[in-house]
Amino acid sequence: METAFGASPPLFVLAGHPVGAATALAAVSGLAIALLAVVLVMALRAGRSRRAMERTLTERAGREAEQMAAIERSQTEMQGRMATMAELFGSRQADLNRAINERLDGMSERLGTSMSEQTKATHANLTKLQERLAVIDTAQSNIQSLAKDVVGLQAILANKQTRGAFGQGRMETIVADALPKGAYTFQATLSNGSRPDCTVKMPNDAPVLAIDAKFPLEAWNAMREAEGEDHAEARRNAALRFRRDMDVHIRAIAGKYLIQGETQDTAFLFVPSEAIFADLHETFGQVVERAHKARIVIVSPSLLMLSIQVIQAILKDQRMREQAHLIQGEVGELMADLNRLDDRVRKLQSHFGQSEKDIEQIVISTEKLTRRGARIEALDFKENRPKADANGAGEDHADEEEAPRLRLRSVELR
Repeated sequence: METAFGASPPLFVLAGHPVGAATALAAVSGLAIALLAVVLVMALRAGRSRRAMERTLTERAGREAEQMAAIERSQTEMQGRMATMAELFGSRQADLNRAINERLDGMSERLGTSMSEQTKATHANLTKLQERLAVIDTAQSNIQSLAKDVVGLQAILANKQTRGAFGQGRMETIVADALPKGAYTFQATLSNGSRPDCTVKMPNDAPVLAIDAKFPLEAWNAMREAEGEDHAEARRNAALRFRRDMDVHIRAIAGKYLIQGETQDTAFLFVPSEAIFADLHETFGQVVERAHKARIVIVSPSLLMLSIQVIQAILKDQRMREQAHLIQGEVGELMADLNRLDDRVRKLQSHFGQSEKDIEQIVISTEKLTRRGARIEALDFKENRPKADANGAGEDHADEEEAPRLRLRSVELR
C-alpha cells in the first residue's frame, strides 16, 4: 500500500486503461462542475421563463382589465343609446298617432264633403234627366208630326211628276255643291230635242255627260208592298212590272241621251236612295247587267258625289295645264331675279372683304398711336430708333424691344 503522496492503486480499468482514485476524483469533480453548470443554466432559464410568464400574465391581465373597462363603457353607451332610442320611438309613436288622427279627420271631412257633393250631383242629374224626358216628349211629338209628313211624302212620290222633282232636287243639290258654276247645266236641250235632267261639261272640249233622275219609283213601291202579302203571284207580278219599267227606262235613256259626238258614250241613271240602290244590285242583278250593256251606269247619291268629285279634279287639272305656260314664265322671271340677287350678294361680299382689310389697317394704325402715346406719357424719347419700313414692321419691332425699358422708366418716374 502506497502512501498519500505516492501513486494509489487503480480503482477500475476502463477500456484497458487503469483509472485511479485521483483520476476518478478529478472526473467526478469535473462532472459535478458540469452538472452544477447545467443546473445553473436551467435555473437561469427557468427564472427567465418565469419572469416572461409573469410579464405575459401581467400584460394579459392588463388587456383583460382594459377589455372589461371597454365592455363597461360599451354597456354604458348601449344603455344610453337604448334610452335615447326609447325616447325617439316614443316621440315617433306620438307623431305617428297624431298624423293618423289628422289623416282620419281629413278623410272624414273629405268623405262628408264628397257625400254632400254627390248628393248635389245626384240632384242635378235627376233635374237634367227630367229635362231630357221633357225633350224626349217633345221629340216624340215631333216624330208623330214627321210621320204625318212621311205619309204626305209617300203621296207625293206616288205621283210621277212630283217623284221626278224629288229625284231632280237631290241630284241638283249634289252637282251644284261639287262643281263650279258654268261646269254643268240643268234641263239643257240636245240636238234631238231631248232634255236630260243635267249635263256636265267635260275637260278638253269633250262631249257632255248626261244624267237622268227619273227612277221608276212607283213599280218599286208596288213591289215592296207586295212583299208583305201572302200571295206569291202578286209579288211575282210586281217584280216583273219593276223589271219591265227599268228596261223601258234604260232603253229610253240610251236612245235619247247617247248622241255620237254630242254626249259621252255613257250616261248616268240617278237613284235617289242608297237602300234602293243596294237592294237593286242584290235582287235585280240582270237589270244592272242590261244597263251596263246599254252603257247606262246606275248611281246612288254617294256614287254620284264621288263621280262629280273626280270630274272636278279632272277639270282642275285641265285648268292647271292651261296655265302651265304662265307658271313657266313666272318661274323664268323668278330665276332671273335669283341670278341678279346672287350677283349683288357676291359684289356685297367683295365689298365686305375690302372693308375688313381696311379695318385691319385702321386697327394697326390705332395700335401705333397707342404705343406712341404711351412713350410720350413715359417721357421716353429715343433719338436712334430704327426706321420703319413701308408697312411699319421695323417700328413695331423697335417698339417691342423698347417696351420693357418703357415700363422700367415709368416705374422709376412714379
